Amino acid sequence: MIAILDFGSQTSQLIARRLRESKVYCELFPWNAPKEKVLANSPEGFVLSGGPASVYEAGAPQLPQYVLNSGKPILGICYGMQALTNALGGEVAASARREYGAANIHSSVPNPILTGDQQVWMSHADRIEQLPKGFTVIASSDNAPMAAMADIARKRFGIQFHPEVQHTPGGSELLRRFAVEVCGAKQDWTPQNIVEQSVSRVREQVGSEQVLAAISGGVDSSVAAALVNRAIGDQLVAVFVDTGLLRKDEREQVMQALRATLDSELVVVDAAEEFLSALKGITDPEEKRSIVGERFIRVFEAQAKALGHPRFLLQGTIYPDVIESRAAEHEHAQRIKTHHNVGGLPEQMDFELVEPLRYLFKDEVRRVGLSLGLPASLVWRQPFPGPGLAVRCLGEVTEERLARLRAADAIFTHELEAANLLGREDAALAQAFAVLLPVRSVGVMGDRRIYQETVALRAVTSQDYMTADWARLPGDLVTKISSRIVNEVEGINRIVYDVSSKPPATIEWE
Repeated sequence: MIAILDFGSQTSQLIARRLRESKVYCELFPWNAPKEKVLANSPEGFVLSGGPASVYEAGAPQLPQYVLNSGKPILGICYGMQALTNALGGEVAASARREYGAANIHSSVPNPILTGDQQVWMSHADRIEQLPKGFTVIASSDNAPMAAMADIARKRFGIQFHPEVQHTPGGSELLRRFAVEVCGAKQDWTPQNIVEQSVSRVREQVGSEQVLAAISGGVDSSVAAALVNRAIGDQLVAVFVDTGLLRKDEREQVMQALRATLDSELVVVDAAEEFLSALKGITDPEEKRSIVGERFIRVFEAQAKALGHPRFLLQGTIYPDVIESRAAEHEHAQRIKTHHNVGGLPEQMDFELVEPLRYLFKDEVRRVGLSLGLPASLVWRQPFPGPGLAVRCLGEVTEERLARLRAADAIFTHELEAANLLGREDAALAQAFAVLLPVRSVGVMGDRRIYQETVALRAVTSQDYMTADWARLPGDLVTKISSRIVNEVEGINRIVYDVSSKPPATIEWE
């Protein structure tokens, strides 16, 4: 395996994802994780992530000495390169010109990870001023004369750019070369391998005890339930909660899909009134998430009481939820928003969480789902946030506004599916949905003045959901969707299309 030390970058898990794409097993650790924990599985090499700090500042994260003492190959990325330089006696300083975005690098020195000219993605305000002893420059850019360095004899490398992001086209190959050709790591990380390891870990965690599954009917919770069902069979009880925050006809679709997929018990709880009452008057998105998270747990505690107080609660938490919420194991990263099933959980609850997908991205989850034999219609189901329409209904959440949003969203997704842009493995779009805005504007219908709400349409392309680009939909399709919503959904008179990418925006609005 390859050990990745996380220095607080928002894209640290993408490094793991790229390595896994090369079928190389890897694990991600905080930079200051105990030495024994990092070395437990005898890593073949180390990757040092980027991070927001400057290595020369007081209190900045530093490279642990045991990494150097191990004698294993090292690849430092951005801050990781600077931490490696600093630890080995080189010099890092603030750059006179910051570098954010695309850049071209040139490599003319023979080395095992880089060749020729490449486009890369830079994101740094510091640069290497003096190389450590034994290192040579292996690539440069206009603004970074030391864009990459190497001590080839000791198999130590540093790169100033980010190979893990899609904007570095050759990045995956660079990481593969380091892991496979430099470190000698085995290429045996496959969906079946993930299933086998997850099943083993679940059995070890829960033993012979019962597990409640928090099921939404989405991809993540369904795959998580299938994994745990594979591990412990009828010890699993699937609980689906109708929060009143679901999409159009979703309750019926979810129940049908789950009953056809799982051989575990399925309990359906109608809690719409309870959730809507708790959300009355609430407009802040973080407060909405916290309320929904707490209500979920309280509902499951009530179910647990009826079932004899099972100790474990299964959730379909995936890594984007964790990293954006700045969960405990990534406390050095910036919190983007609190996901209801991570930072939104109440401090006091009666469950120990089972989260077999916690360190997988959406595309990995889908591959695992297919490996488990789940139907494609379920695996390629549209992503849906845990708080549901509460965070797509901006402003106060009411039954009237939710009905308006459901209708608009159903029209949008129906037209995209009819155009073969959504809902299938080879679909051009990763995600699409409608957002109801707390913005009213003047309009005219039937020669009468109206003052109604606005819907924003959001459609994105993405592979990993950590970065995303807005979709360039055909104009005539957007026109048809807009016309249908305005004519068929009462209370909406204006449609806008979201042309924001992630970053700087997130995919969801709240």
